[in-house]
Amino acid sequence: MDIEHEQAERILIVDDEDSLRLTFEMLLKRAGYSHVTGVSGYDEAVTAIEQNNFDLIISDIVLPGTSGIDLLRHVKETGKTCPVVMITGYPNIESAAEAVRLGAFDYVPKPVKKNELLKIVALALEKYELQKEKVRFEAQQEKNRQMQETILRSVREIIITVDTHLRIADMNDMAKDWARTFLPDITIGVPLPTLTSRFGRALLEDAEEVLKHRKELRLHRIEWQKPDKSTGVMSVTAVPLEDSRSNFLGVVITARDLTNLEDIDRREQRANFHRFIGKSKTMQRIYALLESVGKVDTTVLVTGESGTGKELVADALHNESPRSNRPLVKVDCTAIPEDLLESELFGHKKGSFTGADRDRLGRILQADGGTLFLDEIGDISPRMQLRLLRFLQERTFYPVGQDQPIQVDVRVITATNADLKEKVNRGQFREDLYFRLRVVDIHLPPLRERKEDIPLLARHFLTIFDGKMKKGITGFSDPVLEQLARHSWPGNIRELEHIIERAYVLCNSDTITTEHLPTEVKVAAVSGQPGAIPAAAQPAAAAAGGPESDPEDEVGRIIEALRRTGGNKAKAARLLGFDRSTLYRKIASNNIDLSDLKI
Repeated sequence: MDIEHEQAERILIVDDEDSLRLTFEMLLKRAGYSHVTGVSGYDEAVTAIEQNNFDLIISDIVLPGTSGIDLLRHVKETGKTCPVVMITGYPNIESAAEAVRLGAFDYVPKPVKKNELLKIVALALEKYELQKEKVRFEAQQEKNRQMQETILRSVREIIITVDTHLRIADMNDMAKDWARTFLPDITIGVPLPTLTSRFGRALLEDAEEVLKHRKELRLHRIEWQKPDKSTGVMSVTAVPLEDSRSNFLGVVITARDLTNLEDIDRREQRANFHRFIGKSKTMQRIYALLESVGKVDTTVLVTGESGTGKELVADALHNESPRSNRPLVKVDCTAIPEDLLESELFGHKKGSFTGADRDRLGRILQADGGTLFLDEIGDISPRMQLRLLRFLQERTFYPVGQDQPIQVDVRVITATNADLKEKVNRGQFREDLYFRLRVVDIHLPPLRERKEDIPLLARHFLTIFDGKMKKGITGFSDPVLEQLARHSWPGNIRELEHIIERAYVLCNSDTITTEHLPTEVKVAAVSGQPGAIPAAAQPAAAAAGGPESDPEDEVGRIIEALRRTGGNKAKAARLLGFDRSTLYRKIASNNIDLSDLKI
């Protein structure tokens, strides 16, 4: 039987009639229930229940020396929650009532027909699975709540939650500490209209505005009076608080005491963090978030355009975590064919499918005790989405071809450049998996939104290439930095790295000049608008809708990207800042022969 169609539910059949018990076992196994156990009496059943976790028990009500009612009572007394179906050839009101009182799923008289048995089994298992899913969901919700509280306690912003009646519903530790020091009248449970301080009145105005319009109130600055009568400055924003079903619950107000924190921010400003490079305010916030989230063992979804450094987030989170001395296993979900991805992640047993000539440990088991990073998670199939969801729920999995589950302790970090929420709305991605992955969401900004970091990144890459090739190139001319700042960077940091490498290779002096930059960067600079392309510079049928570039130079970049990625077109496209379809088209139009690349 194909392992994909076998069902892993464990069923126990208790009946002293060998022929009936064996008939039930045969019917269920033919229907795809591969884990069916049969016993003939009460004592054997009790032993089996103590040694295994069954999903369904089917018992005759008449057993040697005792009854199925006694077995049902034992099941409930030991705290087992699986459904129990009672079967008897001598139905009576008393036994039926007792079975129902003790929580039997159903009470079926003999003779039991095949279709009736299979229908009852399917219904009982479906109900039990729903019960387990509810328990798992509630446990995960509680875990998520505790993790989110831990994260909120660790952030440096003042966070105050206000309910729809304008009462302070909750405050994080930073807010409590700040209020205790400066404004002790701001406490949980206090109605905002009763606050008389300048800051209290500002909170009331913001909360009323959000409650009225149900829209985010953008960042603004207010003044407040300190106990020493001096004036402080606070940056404040307010957003609607909604649950997963968009029910309006109140307002979340986030504030930062600029008076006390601006000096601290300047003192703690970092130019790098792990493998990240950048001094912009955006990157400072990301560094702080990575430090906080890294220490909390929670699932993280990393979003951002291709080339923004999503893999670096996984590295930083792993190195900041207590798991840093354990494995960090990375999987590019688009680089592995769909029919092999399941085996790659979950492993397989020898002989489980054609070509499985040996046992294989999956990436999940390799990451046991450490971190599993799944890149491009938005592109996996519905089947893989379901398997991943079950793994995240239960932290157990079945390798392909294996009946026994494997339990692991793995932190999961995923990344995507797709809009997963939009995919959920279009029915292309499971909503329950989306929320499982997005316990914490870290969004990396595109390079065009942090252009103040470009000079620092450019010098970083220059240092790397000079360390490898040792040409003695020491810097950039001012016009080069100006033109880099004007470019739109569709390929983000990865594109910047390749442009600096190209310029380094072409440069024969100690300074990189504008003649070493590719055409697309020069066009953006000439246009006077970041990333804009003059109409005259746009070919009638541009291959990717971008600026015209030297065909020979573009072919060289494509070949180099393919060599770097071992011929993996998906990775090569991301290196170049192309869509995969664009790369395929360029390979065909330029007659690039992959067999000549010596990959």
